[in-house]
Amino acid sequence: MAQLISDRRDVDFVLHEQIGMVDHELFEEFNKKTVDLIVSEARNLAIKEILPTFKDGDELGCKLENGKVTVPDSFKRAWKLYCEGEWLAMCDDPQVGGQGMPKTVGCAALEYMVGANSAFMLYYGMTHGAAKLVEAFGDDTQKKLYMKKMFAGKWGGTMLLTESEAGSDVGALTTTAVKRADGTYAIQGTKIFISAGEHDLCDNIIHPVLARIEGAPAGTRGISLFLVPKILVNDDGSLGAFNNVVCTGLEEKMGIHGNATASLSLGEKGECIGTLLGEENKGMPEMFKMMNEARAFVGMQGFAVASASYMYALEYARIRVQGRHLTAGKDPDAKDVAIIQHPDVKRQLLNMKAYTEGMRSLIYYYGKCSDIVSTTDDESLKKETAALIEVLTPIVKGYITDKSLEVCSHGVQVYGGYGYVQEFPVEQLMRDTRIFMIYEGTNGIQAMDLLGRKLSMNQGKSFDYFIGQIKKTLQEAQEIEGVEQLTAKVAHAVARLEEVAKVMGERSRSDKALNAYAFAHPFLEITGDVTFAWMHLWRASIAAPKLAKKVGSLDKKAIAQKAAKNKDAAFYAGQMATASFFISTLLPQAYGKMDAILEADTCVEDILDVSFGSK
Repeated sequence: MAQLISDRRDVDFVLHEQIGMVDHELFEEFNKKTVDLIVSEARNLAIKEILPTFKDGDELGCKLENGKVTVPDSFKRAWKLYCEGEWLAMCDDPQVGGQGMPKTVGCAALEYMVGANSAFMLYYGMTHGAAKLVEAFGDDTQKKLYMKKMFAGKWGGTMLLTESEAGSDVGALTTTAVKRADGTYAIQGTKIFISAGEHDLCDNIIHPVLARIEGAPAGTRGISLFLVPKILVNDDGSLGAFNNVVCTGLEEKMGIHGNATASLSLGEKGECIGTLLGEENKGMPEMFKMMNEARAFVGMQGFAVASASYMYALEYARIRVQGRHLTAGKDPDAKDVAIIQHPDVKRQLLNMKAYTEGMRSLIYYYGKCSDIVSTTDDESLKKETAALIEVLTPIVKGYITDKSLEVCSHGVQVYGGYGYVQEFPVEQLMRDTRIFMIYEGTNGIQAMDLLGRKLSMNQGKSFDYFIGQIKKTLQEAQEIEGVEQLTAKVAHAVARLEEVAKVMGERSRSDKALNAYAFAHPFLEITGDVTFAWMHLWRASIAAPKLAKKVGSLDKKAIAQKAAKNKDAAFYAGQMATASFFISTLLPQAYGKMDAILEADTCVEDILDVSFGSK
């Protein structure tokens, strides 16, 4: 059952052979034995306790009665065990109740848990994000009252940004904050699409709320951030009166039914009180300081669901017998074979494998970059790595979630008609993953962020550093037998990306800016394609010498004979094949997009609104 969420052998490969962990005194206790034990415990919790909530969440969903939301009973048991294990703050400072794990290890644990049930783990994601806001911007009183209970999962958390007329344009919000005599604020407004907005997993829910103080400037410049508890908290930390945060509805969604996506009314039926979090009119900068973590978690959600879909499809393809082998010809004695032996099914599985493993490498690498920033004393390295995180964020969030939907679609296809019915998990996984392309800034916004901010950040030095990291891998790969051709192909792709990036940067700052942004998403796609090619070349560079050592050579026949009897040889051979498939078969598709970007056709700008069609 464990293999139906993630491939443990590949998890171990990325953790111990490819990415590794930061060598720092804070992480001295996290040796290989300890890390393996942590991953095993996370996997056990995911399989035994979280995975059983997967169907319950989808079929039973959340129920709203008289303003109160209940979740399936299985969620409550899983949440209790999850919090007792102190998983919610696993990578946070022990002083706030965390376990101080490297984020790289946390990625491996989250992969299993989110893959088991992404809707359930949204309660974690929202609570952790809100707690980090308190940690970053709260005053001593706010930290004392809220932080540890949130990190312990005793109290939940959310983010109240979206309104009916202020979705991606947050500056258009109408929620107001009026200062009271005691320094607190009366909050009034309505928020929609609030994940984990109301539920009965916790005794209280702490809502960070974006609102505008009376007299504040219009737009995003006048937005402040407030902490609004569902139930007021007394000075001694005990719970007080209901704070008039009323759930007025739950969205009927395509997927993630187990998470309560709520509409919340603040102050409509009585005074709703909040306290300022941080500084007045600094709500958007404060929120954006935490946005990288939120967007990285969405990328994790997309990846984990894609991984689960791949593992289910792989298992099914191995046991589903249908159709004779293509080479059987007219042999009357030929028997039907497992569908994994059919070329098109094999192609789809390899497609799923390539994207899933690329996702794993990139997300773990992103986690390691975060560990470097939080531990290094080298200010230059800290600055450069922080800039690298900025460049990688829209790729982690945007490209990964785009490809997650593609992977899950392949998962349904491998199952055939069975994949389209609710009896099998790949149907739900595909529905669940669709929202991740919208969360925390749509993928169109991620593309605009990459083009408009990240490409020119630090006078272009941040993007140059990103390219430089890829070139380091290229330089190392040049010395490794067996990956010479792959290295040359990736080097060509990087050179083309640099060319396109230069043109797009210039175009975005010229009178052709509209044209540049019309191609922003294709630019995100090609940047993601090259990034994944980098990850696969890196993998192949590690696998090739280890495979040669296991087999004695890189001869295909010798590899096939050895791989049939040796699991490690089979694994490393799989790495080589997957890297070759991505770099030689999938990556070339990026060149057509690059050509289109450089051609700069103006059809998107030119087409009239009325020309799209009539009623």
